[in-house]
Amino acid sequence: MQHSPAPTRPVAPVLLGVTHAPTPGLARLALWTVWVHHEDAGFTPEGVRFIRRVMDRLPIDDALPELISSLSAQGRAVLQAPPGAGKTTRVPLAMLDARLTDGRILMLEPRRLAARAAAERMAETLGQPVGQQVGYRIRGEAKVGRDTRIEVVTEGILTRMIQSDPELSGIGAVIFDEFHERSLNADLGLALCLEIAGALRDDLILLAMSATLDAAPVAELMSAPVISSQGRSFPVETRHLPRPLDRRARLEHAVAEQVLVALRETTGGVLVFLPGEGEIRRVEAALSGQLPKGCVLRPLFGAMPFADQRAAIRPDTSCRKIVLATAIAETSLTIEDVRVVIDAGRARRARFDPGSGMSRLVTERVTRAEATQRAGRAGRVAEGVAYRMWTRGEEGALSAFPPAEIDTADLTGLALELALWGAEAAEMPFLTQPNPGALAEAQALLRMLGALDESGRITDHGKALAALPLHPRLGHMLVRAGRGAALLAALLADRDPLRGAPVDLALRLEALRDPKAYAKHRPWPADRGAVSRIRTEAKRLERSAKGDGQLSPAAMAALAYPDRVGLRRSGEAPRYVLSGGKGAVMGDADPLAGQRLIVVTDTDGNPREARIRQAIALSEAELRSLFPDRIAWVNVCEWSRRERRVVARQQERFGALALDDRLWKDAPSEAVARAMLEGIRELGFAFSDKAQLFRARVALARADGASLPDMSDDALMARLEDWLLPYITGVKSAADWKRFEPLDALRAMLSWEEMQALDRAVPAHFTTPLGRAIPIDYSGEAPEISLRLQEMFGQTTHPTVAGQALRVTLLSPAGRPVQTTMDLPGFWATSYADVRKDMRGRYPRHPWPEDPTEADPTLRAKPRGQ
Repeated sequence: MQHSPAPTRPVAPVLLGVTHAPTPGLARLALWTVWVHHEDAGFTPEGVRFIRRVMDRLPIDDALPELISSLSAQGRAVLQAPPGAGKTTRVPLAMLDARLTDGRILMLEPRRLAARAAAERMAETLGQPVGQQVGYRIRGEAKVGRDTRIEVVTEGILTRMIQSDPELSGIGAVIFDEFHERSLNADLGLALCLEIAGALRDDLILLAMSATLDAAPVAELMSAPVISSQGRSFPVETRHLPRPLDRRARLEHAVAEQVLVALRETTGGVLVFLPGEGEIRRVEAALSGQLPKGCVLRPLFGAMPFADQRAAIRPDTSCRKIVLATAIAETSLTIEDVRVVIDAGRARRARFDPGSGMSRLVTERVTRAEATQRAGRAGRVAEGVAYRMWTRGEEGALSAFPPAEIDTADLTGLALELALWGAEAAEMPFLTQPNPGALAEAQALLRMLGALDESGRITDHGKALAALPLHPRLGHMLVRAGRGAALLAALLADRDPLRGAPVDLALRLEALRDPKAYAKHRPWPADRGAVSRIRTEAKRLERSAKGDGQLSPAAMAALAYPDRVGLRRSGEAPRYVLSGGKGAVMGDADPLAGQRLIVVTDTDGNPREARIRQAIALSEAELRSLFPDRIAWVNVCEWSRRERRVVARQQERFGALALDDRLWKDAPSEAVARAMLEGIRELGFAFSDKAQLFRARVALARADGASLPDMSDDALMARLEDWLLPYITGVKSAADWKRFEPLDALRAMLSWEEMQALDRAVPAHFTTPLGRAIPIDYSGEAPEISLRLQEMFGQTTHPTVAGQALRVTLLSPAGRPVQTTMDLPGFWATSYADVRKDMRGRYPRHPWPEDPTEADPTLRAKPRGQ
C-alpha cells in the first residue's frame, strides 16, 4: 500500500478521538481504519511509527510506565515477563524514548541470532537500517555507528568491554535479557556491572529481564524492585505419546514420523525442537520426499548463515512452514506463523567435559520449565497444539529448571577473568558462587599454562589469553604457536567433523585443509557444515595471532594439553598413562595404537580409564624441545599396588610419565620405610597374639580411666609415622609385613612410668598359689586364665584384675576343661563335689581332697603304688 508523503502534516489531529478509545483493541481498530482509509493523510515519519506501535501493541507495554519510573528513581529493576510479552524489542526503545541516560543502552543476548534479530526489529520499528540508532555487536561482526544509542551484544562481548574499560565509558545502561538462562557470561557480566556500579558508576542503570526465573533472588542481589508483565497467548492443547519411545529407536526417525502426523492433524506452521544441528539434518533427511505439497522445511540453528536463519523466522504465506530448530527458538525470537510445536524432549547444554578438558555441549532430558516455554510457542497467534515426545507418566521425572551454567561448566575462563579483574570469587556478587573445588582445578590449569603465577596473580601471558575468543588452553596454543595453530584451535573448539573415523587428529586437519582431495581418497565422510564452520573460524583466529611458528600439529596440541601427553604402558593392549596422572585406552585396531607417545585431545571422560576419541602422535624429540624445563630426573621410592612391594627407581619424568626408568640401588632406608607405610595403609594390620594381648590390656586400662595412648586400629593407622616408622627397617613387601612382630613398636608408645602403671592395673599374668605366671587373655568379654584345678587348692577368694573378676577355666590333669567359673569359692562349695566324684576314678594318682580350701596347691601326682 502506497501513502502520499506530506511531512508537514502532524499526526495528532488524525488521531483525535482515537487515543481515548475505551479499550486498546478498539484503539488499534480505529487506527487501522485511519491507516487504510486515509492514504493521503500525509503522516510524518514519527506519526507512522506511532501508529505502527499502537497497532502492534504488546503485553509489555502495560508494564513500561512502572518500569521506566523504577529505573528513573532507583537505576535498577528486575523485569519478569513471559515469552511473547515483547520485552526484548520494547524495553530498550522505551528507555531511549524516556531519555533515562545520555549514554548508550547496552542489551545482552545469549545467542548471535537473537542479538541480530532484536536489533533488526528495533531498527525497523524506528524506520531505520541497523547501524544507526540501533546496532549490534557479535563475535566477528559489528553493525554500529557513532549515532548508535542502543547496542545489542552477545554476552561475552560485555566482559571484554568491561575488562578493557572498567568504567564502561559512554554506556549509560546495561540490560541482561533472558537472564533466566543463567549462562556463565551473564552471571559474570552482572557481577562485574554490580561492582562497577558500586565503586565507579553510581549512575549506571542495570536491568535484568527474565521469562521463567524466580525473580526474588536476582532482585535481592541487585537491591532492585520486581516488575511483572503478563504474556499474551492462546490456549495450547498438549498431546503426549501413548507409550515411551523404544530405546533402540532413532530419535530423529520418531520425530520425522511425528511431524507427518502433526501435518495431517493440524493447520499452521510447525516448530520442531531438536537438540542440535546433527539431529536437525537427520530429521531433514528423513522427511525428504515425505512432505505434502505446499510444505517447506526451514532449519534453524546458531551456526547457519544469517540469511537462512532469517528465512526461518519470517512469516511465509506462500507455504506451510516446518521449522526444525534448536533451543535458539525457545526465547528471544518470535516465529510468528507457528501454531504447532513438536518437542523432541532433549536439550543441549554446556557442561564441563573431562574428556576434552573444556566445556562441551551435552544432550540431556528437557526440563519442565523448558517444555512449558516450548509449548507456549504454539499459542502466539492462535489456538495451537504441542506434541511432546514422551508420555504423561514420564513428565514427573523431569527436572524443574535447567541448571545454572556456573554449576556445570568448565570454570577456566571464569578463573582467568577474575584474575584479570583482580578479585576472588567469594568477593564478587554472584547469584550462584562457583564451586571452590572446580575453581581450584581451573586455577591450577592456568598456572600450568603460565597464565597465573604461583600466587594466583595474572601474568602478561594470561592477559594475552584473556583477550582471545578461545578457551585458555587453545588461546595458549595460538599465542605460542602463532597463526599456524589457528586451524587446529578452531577444530578443537568445535565438534568432531569426522565422527566414526580413527582417532588421529591429522585426518581431521587433512579434511579441513583440502576437503575435495580428502574426499577422493579417504573412506570417512566429513560433515560439510562443520568443515565450513571450522575453516571460517580459523580464518578469523588467524587475524588474532602473531607470527608464523614452525611447530607440528602434535607439538601444538601438546601446548594446549600439557597434562594429556600419553605414554604407552607395557603390554599388548594400547593403554596409556597421561602426564596429568590419569589413564586412557585406545581401540586395539586403531592405526595410532602402536605409538609410544601421543597427545590426547578428547576422551569419553571415564574417570577410571578414559577411552580416547581424538589424539595425535608426538615424538620424544618434540616433547623434549617443548618442555625442557619440565623434564627432570627424580628419585622415586613408592609402594606398588600391583607388585605389593616397595619399588625404588630413578626416573626421568615429564609429569606422571617416566621417559627413562632405572633401578635405584642405594635408596635410603628411611625412604623405603616411608614408602612401606603406604603399603601398610593398603594392607592393613595383622597383629600377632602377643601384640593383640598388649592392645587389649591398654584398651581395658583406658576404659578404667587410665591416661594411655589409643591403640585402636583407626588411631594406630592415623599415627603410623609416629610409632611404627623407626621399627620397619628392612620391611619392603607384603610378605615381610606378614612376618613382622609389632609388639616392640607398640610397647614403645608407653613411657616407663606408663608401663609400670599398666602392669599394676592390667597385669599381663596371674600369679598362681604356686607362684607360676599364667598369661591373662584379654580378648574376650572378660579377662580369662586357664590352669590345672589342683593349682588353685587353698584359694578361698576369686581372683580379679582391673576391678573385674577373672574368668577361670579349671583343667583336668590331662589339660581338658573341667569347669569355668567366675566364683571360685562358690564352685568349691557346690559343684566341686560332683567333679571330685567323677575325677577320682579317672585320675586316681592326683589329689582330690574333700575340702579343697584347706589343701595345698600342687601339680604333682602320687608316686605309683600309693
